[in-house]
Amino acid sequence: MIQVRDRLSFRAPRQGLLEITGGIAAWLARQAVRDGLLTLFLRHTSASLTIQENADPDVQRDLEAFLAKLVPEDPALYRHRAEGPDDMPAHIKAALTQSQLSVPVEGGRLLLGTWQGIYLFEHRRRPRDREIALHLLGE
Repeated sequence: MIQVRDRLSFRAPRQGLLEITGGIAAWLARQAVRDGLLTLFLRHTSASLTIQENADPDVQRDLEAFLAKLVPEDPALYRHRAEGPDDMPAHIKAALTQSQLSVPVEGGRLLLGTWQGIYLFEHRRRPRDREIALHLLGE
């Protein structure tokens, strides 16, 4: 059994979905593990991770629009406004989504479906640097 831990950083240029599949796959290709399980953990409270369709960009735009309607950036709705009108809504969006993902690895590759990609879902408006902790376990 081999265990690998690392951290990757990504720059989210704007609020919304940023596909990071390529960066994760490139990291995985450099590892000795061929079969196992990769866990990704986002070390932030105002962004999240998701696996979603990566073929039609309308899917990402619809998800972004849906969350924006579900959790409006209306300062009158929230007490916590320390970092601006997008601060508390970002925390709520992160609470409704995921901070970690587990993806099977087979033959040294992510075992994602044909139309699946891994996304960093940035919930803040300004560009942000985000760090993901990776834990790969396998053979």
